[in-house]
Amino acid sequence: MITDLLIAGCSRCKAPERRPLPALERYTGGIAPHLQTRFAGHRHARDRIRFLSAEHGLVHADTPLTPYDRQLTISRAEQLRPRVAAQLEREFQIAGIPERVLLVLEPAYLVLLTDLLAHPARPSLHWVHNPHGWAEATAVLDEWRWP
Repeated sequence: MITDLLIAGCSRCKAPERRPLPALERYTGGIAPHLQTRFAGHRHARDRIRFLSAEHGLVHADTPLTPYDRQLTISRAEQLRPRVAAQLEREFQIAGIPERVLLVLEPAYLVLLTDLLAHPARPSLHWVHNPHGWAEATAVLDEWRWP
């Protein structure tokens, strides 16, 4: 069972390589570079990192992604919301519902997580609204004793 989960918003800045790259390497903005540096060799931690993508919905840190350019608008978030809800529900069925979730994302991304916020077994949530809020995210991860 995954006890903690980190969900970050995707970033406009992406690695330019045309070949598929893991999401943690594709995204080069926000907190992604910090996550990559801190957790590069930590499989267990990487297994607990997800990104909300304006193109793909919820993606695992190691999901291979090709380059794309799509901004998350409220309309797009509402369109993706059922997909993200289904993706989360599948994960919860397989790995269990996490006890705590750290969200590092802009407010528009919360639309994608409406069903998580209303889930009957909702985990404890900590929201860092600044996508560059690495210092605040680090404090939470350190408290949770992530590597």
